[in-house]
Amino acid sequence: MEKQSADAIFEAKLCDAVRLAQSGAKPRFVGFLDERQALAAQKIMNRLSFKNYMLWGGYDGSERVVFGAFPDFAEPDTESFPIAAVTAGYRACDTLTHRDFLGALLANGLQRETLGDILVEEGRCVIFSRSEVTDYLLSQTQKIGRVGVRLVKGAVLPLPVGRSFEDFSAVVASARLDCIVAAAIGTSREKSSEMIRAGLVMLNHEVNTSVSASVAPDSKLSIRGKGRFVLDRLGPVTKKGRLSITGRKYI
Repeated sequence: MEKQSADAIFEAKLCDAVRLAQSGAKPRFVGFLDERQALAAQKIMNRLSFKNYMLWGGYDGSERVVFGAFPDFAEPDTESFPIAAVTAGYRACDTLTHRDFLGALLANGLQRETLGDILVEEGRCVIFSRSEVTDYLLSQTQKIGRVGVRLVKGAVLPLPVGRSFEDFSAVVASARLDCIVAAAIGTSREKSSEMIRAGLVMLNHEVNTSVSASVAPDSKLSIRGKGRFVLDRLGPVTKKGRLSITGRKYI
């Protein structure tokens, strides 16, 4: 019930943004959105037959994005989005993770929806945020955990790669969801089937309870308690008729 209520509120925000953009003279924005919300936003816009919108997170390929609805006379463009980048510098000998930065920023009072992608590398982190919280972020962030950081506006290219991955490969009976989940987390098909039926598995950001659902290359899996995965390749088929797969786990 809570999820349905949250989804209804989210859809209402998008519809309000579209209505205000169409009746006014400037674009309207919602988010940052996570990947599931971004997919839902596209479906809602298709249902409304509204095409003058854009999803943008500050750089190409961003996971978290802001939804922008534009007036009919205006072409959607990235420069209009209220997104800013902040770079945190710290000693290369100090090890900080995405979780460290996110936890510290939330503890400082920032809301998750004001924060976009957080890209971490050795000695540097680029944080994308809503423009209206940038000054607060700069003034309130001197440490991440016990590590001192120095924040400045903007980001120098190339951006940090951000997320790290651990490769995996396996040979499975087919591209069914139960087979792929079992291979990704190293368990039996029986156990993976139980997890799928229990609603613990998301395929491309949506809960999927069908063990026989087909998984395509580039699909994303989220398995509760086990992590997130990307399926990179299906095939080739082995001499015994089984399917070779390769993928990555977010770490």
